[in-house]
Amino acid sequence: MSGGSDSLRRVSNPTGTHVPPTADAQDSGAVRAWWQDAVFYQIYPRSFADGNGDGTGDLAGVRDRVGYLRDLGVDAIWLSPFYRSPMADGGYDVSDPCDVDPIFGTLTDFDEMLAACHAAGLRVTVDLVPNHLSDQHPWFQAALRAGPGSRERERFIFRDGRGPDGDEPPNNWPSQFGGSAWKRVPDGQWYLHIFAPEQPDLNWDNPEVPAEFDRVMRFWLDRGVDGFRVDVAHGMAKPAGLPDMDMELVRSQATVMPTSADLRWDRDHVHDYMRGFRRTLEDYDGDRMAVGEVWVADDARWAAYVRSDELNLAFNFKLIESEWGADEFRAAIDTSMAAMRAVGATSSWVLSNHDVVRHVSRYGGGEIGARRARAAALVQLSLPGAVYLYNGDELGLANVELPDEALQDPIWERSGHADRGRDGGRVPLPWSGERPPFGFSNGSRSWLPMPPEWSKLSVQAQLADPGSTLNFYRHLLGIRRQTPQLHTDSFEWIDSPAGSLSFRRGNSFVVVLNTGPAPVSLPMGDVVASSGPVDGDLLPTDTAVWLRD
Repeated sequence: MSGGSDSLRRVSNPTGTHVPPTADAQDSGAVRAWWQDAVFYQIYPRSFADGNGDGTGDLAGVRDRVGYLRDLGVDAIWLSPFYRSPMADGGYDVSDPCDVDPIFGTLTDFDEMLAACHAAGLRVTVDLVPNHLSDQHPWFQAALRAGPGSRERERFIFRDGRGPDGDEPPNNWPSQFGGSAWKRVPDGQWYLHIFAPEQPDLNWDNPEVPAEFDRVMRFWLDRGVDGFRVDVAHGMAKPAGLPDMDMELVRSQATVMPTSADLRWDRDHVHDYMRGFRRTLEDYDGDRMAVGEVWVADDARWAAYVRSDELNLAFNFKLIESEWGADEFRAAIDTSMAAMRAVGATSSWVLSNHDVVRHVSRYGGGEIGARRARAAALVQLSLPGAVYLYNGDELGLANVELPDEALQDPIWERSGHADRGRDGGRVPLPWSGERPPFGFSNGSRSWLPMPPEWSKLSVQAQLADPGSTLNFYRHLLGIRRQTPQLHTDSFEWIDSPAGSLSFRRGNSFVVVLNTGPAPVSLPMGDVVASSGPVDGDLLPTDTAVWLRD
């Protein structure tokens, strides 16, 4: 780098050292709610830790690993469903939303886990699944018995079929998991299931439905949970009359996000239901919160879910959608922050979750994917707002190519084995040892098979390696916690060479990412953390760095 490079003090600090707060932090003085810049850690319960040796992760396993989460440096956890369920869709087919499925333990186990988290300073948020129930839920079983026109059927979306004998579905809507979104019952009517047939959609126009979810929310809030993740928040409202879709237009507009042509999603009156959730939360103290799973293509419509009287956060999937590249990342960051500013809301940032391919694999897999994933994490953890990590991100896990016979995701069967589904990103975490199941369970197996080469990625192995991805995350989270600039809304782009991006937080905290084919010159400053080795004043390709200038 030209111009006084001898004055730079480069700091190699790969693990663990906390950086004290600096005097030049910018802060408006306003009190920020805990969730506005929290780091949430998503736990997919079946895959996190097995406490009873049966090969399936459970609540006892979570309780036993609270110390790990505390030492990692996260602020809160989000638990994917642990409710009673036939497990047709990994627990998102809920048969009793106010009880724990026996494979995960008991309500007592939940209370003990919750108490352990709170004692360690961790908030706990849980899934709310309001778009559908399990076909084994008492409401749906009662609807099957009651017959057409009954009060029981009005809780769901039953319709007569089309055609001379009613033997054609009521409309042409497809299921997200393949095939039609309708299933016929023995008396001739059809019911809507946007997902699996075992997941009948609820009729949110029926006042019994919002009343029931108010009860469910209060059940868990009364037990002490700190908030909810609202599953398929964009899908609860259905258009009047359930008209056919122009499937050619839907296909022509196809993106990762559904567009306005797809009538299954993002109807205007869904916001009435979001306001209902907010009213329930505001009956409780402690800044209880809700984040929505909102897959919407239009930024303004996405931001509408976090207006002041609706949800607190909406998952920001822009980085998940983005290809690897500085221009792509910058566009994702710009559009996301602009949308949130327009409604006065807080941003959130996600790189992976249980429904998508892990970002190590998305970025190319192997060594290059791992290197890029670390760089992306450094950027993610320095953006203004909340951050969501998925269990295994901190270990640098990639998707696993599972054998056909191991696959359990309903997408595999519903697609006629054309789509392998999401199981490859849900393989249990390796904790210790040289052979599967790597301390995930004290038994001999895990619910999805674990690759033998994961011995090098186990928590035990990585804690012993100062340069590991786990120690990298621990280091970043320690810095984030103690750096005031990262707990404000301050953000400013800085000019940077082609193939790279650079921005400033506060007066003196600078972030640089290089995705180009050649090293780029670093701005003046001290290196606080880097995703890989830094070559003097040059930042190598596929590397990111935090500086104090």
